[in-house]
Amino acid sequence: MNKLWLIIKREYLVRVRKKSFLIVTILAPLAFATITFGMGFLSTYLVRNSTKKILVKDESGIFKRYHKQNSGYVYTFTDGELENLKQEYSVQGYDMLAHIPVYNDNSGDLKVKYYSPKKPGLTILGKIESDIGRAFKEYKIKKSNIDRKILDMLSVKVSLENAEAIDNAGDKTGKISLIISTALAFVMGFLLYMVIFIFGTQVMRSVMEEKINRIVEIIISSVKPFQLMLGKVIGVGAVGLTQLFIWIIFIPVILFLASVFFGHVPQNEGMLGMQSQVNPEDLKQFPINMIIHEFFSLNWSLILPAFILFFLGGYFMYSSLFAAVGTAIGDDQGESQSLIWPITVPVVFAMIIMFNSIENPDSQLAVFGSIFPLFSPIVMPARLPFDPPVWQLVLSLVLLIMTCILFIWISAKIYRSGILMYGKKLTMKDMIKMTFGKN
Repeated sequence: MNKLWLIIKREYLVRVRKKSFLIVTILAPLAFATITFGMGFLSTYLVRNSTKKILVKDESGIFKRYHKQNSGYVYTFTDGELENLKQEYSVQGYDMLAHIPVYNDNSGDLKVKYYSPKKPGLTILGKIESDIGRAFKEYKIKKSNIDRKILDMLSVKVSLENAEAIDNAGDKTGKISLIISTALAFVMGFLLYMVIFIFGTQVMRSVMEEKINRIVEIIISSVKPFQLMLGKVIGVGAVGLTQLFIWIIFIPVILFLASVFFGHVPQNEGMLGMQSQVNPEDLKQFPINMIIHEFFSLNWSLILPAFILFFLGGYFMYSSLFAAVGTAIGDDQGESQSLIWPITVPVVFAMIIMFNSIENPDSQLAVFGSIFPLFSPIVMPARLPFDPPVWQLVLSLVLLIMTCILFIWISAKIYRSGILMYGKKLTMKDMIKMTFGKN
């Protein structure tokens, strides 16, 4: 036990004392803040100031009469001949020529032709279609003599309220709790996804370096191979936890200071892929005290312990496999690519299932993914904020622990045989023989 502690301590201190650890730990939050504000600046300032000039030949006269100019798109109307306009619009500095034909009031559809020297994006076409459609809708409303007040009364805003949330937690909508749970689920699942890849590969590189440099020959004379492998896994994991703890503290602080300095945090529609799950506009209808109340009303007594258990189980399971792959590498480190894919494929599938689980936490795919041991370290934490049944949580943990022990045993068998093998590239067949053969 004392030797295991020495290995853990060595693996931890060697990495923490490096300048690269300090630089990465400090620069990562700064880089995150820079990317956040940089992408927000590009998506808000530059996009808004990239004006599209569109020349319009409107034979119906409807769009010209009822359209409303907006930032980003400038419509200029002309009565010139279409053939001449097709030759001249680009030379005159217009990005596009739109031809609106004479409109028949009895027709429901309108086919507008456009001319452009380059292929416009779908967003641009969609915006132009929306502007034209809005003008024609206004035209039809005016012509039908419908009172605007009556028309507005026909619109009904529907708001779903969770009756159980109202009775039990005092939440008047139930929606805010769902929004917070969705955001938390994404963060937890994505965090485990990153941990498995980043720190698992660190374990593999550590094993590879010691094997290639022949340092392991000296170490293995004093400790058992299993102790060495387990010490590396725990030591590198402790480094990762230290780094994550620092990031969790510094990233919100840096974002807050930056928001104070710049006045606001720019919103980037594609940042972290969360907007498909959580609409930031939904949060604006709730006061901050309600958001804080609902956040602390989550079942943290279950979420935090379960998250830590799945975090440790997933890390130990996959890191031990990465360690086994590290022993199979010869002098060419590029050989690892062919052996890593059986490990990375389940992680990628788990990430895909996680997105489905956030959208539909009780679907059959979500339940399967949260129980299957190769997927559960990522999928189940994403379901925790949605209060999955206790039996599913217990079953998932039991299967994960059993699988974790099995994989550590398999990796130890491969590690013990492969760590001192040189001059031969181990294949999957060789690793299977090491697992089930007599060592």
